[in-house]
Amino acid sequence: MTAQLVKATAFVAMGALASVTAIAQDAAAPEQPAGPTPQEVAAENLDQLLNLVKQGRSKASAENDAREQRFSRNKANQAAELRKAEQERTRQEQRSARLEKQFEQNELLIAAKQEQLKERLGTLSELFGHLTAASGDLASTFEVSLVSAQYPDREGFLKDLIAKMSGSDRLPSITEIERVWYEMLREVKEQGAVAKFSTEVATPAGQITSRDVIRIGAFNVVDTAGNYLAYQNDNLSELPRQPGGGFNGAAADMASANSGLHQVGIDPTGPTGGSFLAAIIDSPTPQERWHQGGYVGYAITAVGAFAFLLAFYRLLVLTLISGKVTAQLKSSQANSNNPLGRVLKIHEDNPAMDPETLELKMAEGVLRETPRLEAGLTLLKIIAAVAPLMGLLGTVTGMIITFQAITIFGAGDPKAMAGGISGALVTTVLGLLVAIPTVLLHTVVNGRAQRIIHILNERATGIVAEHAERAHSK
Repeated sequence: MTAQLVKATAFVAMGALASVTAIAQDAAAPEQPAGPTPQEVAAENLDQLLNLVKQGRSKASAENDAREQRFSRNKANQAAELRKAEQERTRQEQRSARLEKQFEQNELLIAAKQEQLKERLGTLSELFGHLTAASGDLASTFEVSLVSAQYPDREGFLKDLIAKMSGSDRLPSITEIERVWYEMLREVKEQGAVAKFSTEVATPAGQITSRDVIRIGAFNVVDTAGNYLAYQNDNLSELPRQPGGGFNGAAADMASANSGLHQVGIDPTGPTGGSFLAAIIDSPTPQERWHQGGYVGYAITAVGAFAFLLAFYRLLVLTLISGKVTAQLKSSQANSNNPLGRVLKIHEDNPAMDPETLELKMAEGVLRETPRLEAGLTLLKIIAAVAPLMGLLGTVTGMIITFQAITIFGAGDPKAMAGGISGALVTTVLGLLVAIPTVLLHTVVNGRAQRIIHILNERATGIVAEHAERAHSK
């Protein structure tokens, strides 16, 4: 019983001590492994229990001493870091004050230098102002001048000079001022010269080729084949559409010549392909204008072609018939290969017929020949009247397209309305071009037919009169 009581007492004492030690260890170093549990400690008597308590107190006292030493070292380190931070702050404050003082001194020095520069420049400041303005204008001229195609990168020097003079801390040298003067004089000289040089030219297909080109002052550039070139963004490119009309041939002749005077077309309105050259290039050809008429224009053309073919065919037929009629007038024998011969054959076949019947027979023969001679005249007359109406139809259609474009895009862009207006005007022109010649051809063909019909009537009337006279004389 006494041994059990001692063992229980030791268990309780060691459990309490272990709990206190575990709490202190958890607070100081939670990651350290825990010591032996109270279940592992047991005392057989009071002496052993006393020794265990004494050992536990000694161990806890040692751990507490070590913990206090760590706390002291950390406190000392924190104080050292605080002193170091305070020293760094003091050093930075001193540096800031020194830099502020230096900044104020530099501002005063800059103001003094600027004032000194202004005093030394004197009237030269106005000169440099004019030089800057002249350099800017000259650089703008060089960017679009055809002379730059032969002498590139001239504006780079001028831009650097302008930036240098605008900085107000550097002055241009005499050499730079003289170069501005030289470039200005060279531009004036080259604008009145014809020069030949080699350079890269872009084709309409996008290929870059090296060609010999001829620069005509500051107006146009052509190659040795007579093709006109455009100059944009420091590059030469062949125009996708040439002016034609003899301009390319004249340019080719001038390019192949070595001396003398030669006629060549130039555009004085702009070095990049001015308005005159653009107007010539953008002007549609007759074929393009014809296509602008659309389906109505195609129909008018077809009707006009049919009318011309019919008129020329009838004119050819009536010419042949007129020749045969003329030959029949000179012959005493009726020939059935022409209208007059067939009318005269009626009299030859009926020589004993009374005058009234013969007159009716002859009139019937003339009436029989008349439709053959007047064939196609009615159709020509109808085409001459219908062609302007078809042109009017195209005009109305084109105006409808124009008003639709105005509804969608507004009236601010003329190009949006150009297609409808072109179609309207082209169909009107086509209608008149078909109607006017058709009327003239109808007049000519009708005149030929009426001449033959007049001969038939005249000869028939004469034969009837002769026959009646012979009948009365008997």
